[in-house]
Amino acid sequence: MREAAAKEKGDCAMDIQKIISEVIAKLQGDSGLLKDFAVNPADIVKKIAKIDLNDEQIKQIIEAVKGKIDLSKIDVKEATGLLEKIKGFLSKLFGK
Repeated sequence: MREAAAKEKGDCAMDIQKIISEVIAKLQGDSGLLKDFAVNPADIVKKIAKIDLNDEQIKQIIEAVKGKIDLSKIDVKEATGLLEKIKGFLSKLFGK
């Protein structure tokens, strides 16, 4: 029984490493996605991973990705400004 639990835990760790690598690769290839990650990393991780992750796993992935990617060059104000423009457009479109 312990062997099965240990194997499952090892598989989970490998899956997390695979997701981390995938997130880093996608962020490095898409500056828009990178800006979105800087604003809302949890949503971007969920979007890229395409599997259910618990909060601890998401936090682990975010911390690992932040350790590998330099987010200091991203203009977060620009990214959030774009989100506000989209929000304003949608509000006008739907009358809210």
